[in-house]
Amino acid sequence: MFGLKKRSGTSRKRPQRSRDIAVAGRRLPLTIREHERATRLTLRIEPGGRALKLSVPVGIEDREIDRFLHRHHGWLQSRLAKLPKASGVEEGSSIPIRGVAHRIARTGKFRGITETGEMDGEPVLRVGGAPEHLGRRIVDFLKKQARADLETAVARHTAALGQSAAGISLKDTKSRWGSCSSRGNLSFSWRIVMAPDYVIDYLAAHEVAHLKEMNHGPRFWALCRQLCARTDEAKRWLKRHGSALHAIEFKP
Repeated sequence: MFGLKKRSGTSRKRPQRSRDIAVAGRRLPLTIREHERATRLTLRIEPGGRALKLSVPVGIEDREIDRFLHRHHGWLQSRLAKLPKASGVEEGSSIPIRGVAHRIARTGKFRGITETGEMDGEPVLRVGGAPEHLGRRIVDFLKKQARADLETAVARHTAALGQSAAGISLKDTKSRWGSCSSRGNLSFSWRIVMAPDYVIDYLAAHEVAHLKEMNHGPRFWALCRQLCARTDEAKRWLKRHGSALHAIEFKP
């Protein structure tokens, strides 16, 4: 993240807009969003390095945005170079499931379920269907596993708190792993199922804790640690490895 303070002033707010910019030999989508309370330009790299987000004060001129991006082109290059490179899924490659690498093996059958197993002592993910549907079938499998794990963890943590969640939804969010609305709806990134079990449990505990503490203050973190003893360890894991999970591409 990089910020630049903007001089004060009043102008008419413009809607969110998007463009592509060239960085390190590739083009990345950039979302520009004006915020009423913003006093500076703030540039963020989305997890996985697949997109950029720029928050700006209301009414800032395009030429000032262009100058800001030009000045910090080198910063973007260096930060993107440190991120994991995007990787796709294909037969023979590996994908983590609950923190364990599984080799992808097509069954050769056009029907049948996608399931984990073992082959020659190695964890594998057996995928049926046509080759061009490999990515979609794996995503469907991961979503199903994520929902099962998260629903179980949420039920356990809400029972411990004496709270209830209005609902659970799964998304492929780039900017956050989960969220809790004021109405008690919990949302999670299904990609979390690729993380170790204790990280999945932490994410569920984190969002459930928001049902009681809608903030990130000391009482919230105390509640998280009460629900999930490995909270600090899980936070470190996500900070270190989360971008790699976002960088995995699942083409249809």
